[in-house]
Amino acid sequence: MRALLSPEPPSISYLTPTRTTKPRSIFHWKIQTSLRFSARNGNCSIRPRSMCLNVKSALDSATIDQLGLPESEIRNPSVSPSYRSWKLPKPNQTVLDAQARVCTGPTQTKPLGEEQALKVLDTILRSAKGELKDQEEVSKAQLGAFFAGMTIRANAFPEATQWSDGERCAMNKFWPLLVRVLPPDVLFIADPEGSIMGIGGSAGPHYVGNGPSEMRLVGALREVLAGGHLGYEEVQGVLRDVLPLKLEDKKSAGVSESLLSAFLIGQRMNRETDRELKAYCLAFDDELGSQPVADVRSLTHYGEPYDGNTRYFRSTLFVAAVRSCYSESCLLHGVEWMPPKGGITEEQMLKFMGANTQLSPLQAKKLLEDDEVGFAYLSQREAQPSLHSIIGLREHIKKRPPLATSEKVQQLVRAQGREAIIAGFFHEGYEEPLLMLMRRRGVHSGLVVKGEEGALSMTTKLRSVNASKGLPVNYCSGFRSLSATSALELDGVSRENFNIVINAKDYGFEPTDTPRTDRSVSRNIELGLAALHGEKGPAYDRIVLNAGIADHLLGCDGAEDIFSALDRAREAIDSGKALNRLLNYIKISHKMK
Repeated sequence: MRALLSPEPPSISYLTPTRTTKPRSIFHWKIQTSLRFSARNGNCSIRPRSMCLNVKSALDSATIDQLGLPESEIRNPSVSPSYRSWKLPKPNQTVLDAQARVCTGPTQTKPLGEEQALKVLDTILRSAKGELKDQEEVSKAQLGAFFAGMTIRANAFPEATQWSDGERCAMNKFWPLLVRVLPPDVLFIADPEGSIMGIGGSAGPHYVGNGPSEMRLVGALREVLAGGHLGYEEVQGVLRDVLPLKLEDKKSAGVSESLLSAFLIGQRMNRETDRELKAYCLAFDDELGSQPVADVRSLTHYGEPYDGNTRYFRSTLFVAAVRSCYSESCLLHGVEWMPPKGGITEEQMLKFMGANTQLSPLQAKKLLEDDEVGFAYLSQREAQPSLHSIIGLREHIKKRPPLATSEKVQQLVRAQGREAIIAGFFHEGYEEPLLMLMRRRGVHSGLVVKGEEGALSMTTKLRSVNASKGLPVNYCSGFRSLSATSALELDGVSRENFNIVINAKDYGFEPTDTPRTDRSVSRNIELGLAALHGEKGPAYDRIVLNAGIADHLLGCDGAEDIFSALDRAREAIDSGKALNRLLNYIKISHKMK
């Protein structure tokens, strides 16, 4: 069998295919064909036109009503920042910039200098006193995150990332003023045991919160602010108590946003344990009841980073259309817009093209079973509304909370046949926790990919000699079962583990730079649709590469030979089947009852 894998390699392998082949001749095409897209009342068409690529979305009032999109939100749907809801209050930028430095890990934190620390604390003071006229007010969530970061650094971080002399000087100057105006919950976060600030130190030790939910959160937060960890049941109990967050009256379900943001960013700063990540991952599995089970022989769950791409072509939506052509059903999930990147997402592309993005898990199941479609997209808004309720709070936290990892490993619909999960990652050290969560899910195969921007898209671009240290782009790690038994039932012997780096040139792909999209939803769609029309070039190659490699590494039927897997993906595009699948999805998604 010509395969990429060998069981349990001791280190990363840069592998070469086992058959000799001439590199395929891939031309550097400028896309000559324009694609004109229209979506009206669920009917769609894509056709070539003129020399200059333009994707146009004709959204009439009926389509707008179908999508539930207020006309006030239609500003510039061709770029990803416009998908941020206008209803979300903006954070204070001065404090947010400081959070980016101090609300991160024990080795990544960058202490503030005295000048920046003075500016931040002065901003917080003026905001608390209602005297901040030239900026957004500092939100409760920002106060919770900022002071949680400062407290954990003081209590648990190594000397190099504890408070700088400048931060101490600034805090000594401002804390006597802040203690008079900050609310009790923030005073607790800033000095939970009365051992950091000196003045006003009695507030923290005596703070218990208001109501049962908040009291439970405060008890857990004391451990987190000391640099400690929590048990599985404790984390799940807190999450289920406090979510969904109710923003209409600016109150959560019985807890303050300051406490909740401190809890979320504090757990990430302490680097979550496996049991904590599992709690985040599984907490809301049954929020809408049992997951529906699709009658498909194979289902792959795609876990793209929810905050999207800001620079490079995002290929997964088009890969799903390709793989569905040969009965590898694909379920994508995500959100319309997510901080911190606020980049291009699958939901933005589908909405721009006129698809229904308000499907329920049961409706997604029907699309997976549909012989003319075979893939589906589920919004977190519809599938896990409790987690979706804190998108605004996450923007004010600034840094990614534990949910940014756990939300990529979801099974919102199950399958009667084999199941697999693919997730993207960027920061080294998170590949094993992601695989752990996949094994806990009980899927037959799991794969983590360090694609471009930490997303799933592997590239045909050659690695630069100036590339940053750490795991390279196109690094893959995973497992696959050698039998029909799920991962939960395996004894460890019947599972094949692997880690490799994919060199696309070894498989006939000419090295090309990745197409840039730079937050342009329409540009990303143009590239993907042109490729599905058969236009050869970098986008086409990336879709073929990501479909074929996934088929092979996950152990899919008919993909034992990597070259055969790649050829099968090309045939799905060149025959027009993949494009038809995408068009069918847009049309049929509006017919779901």
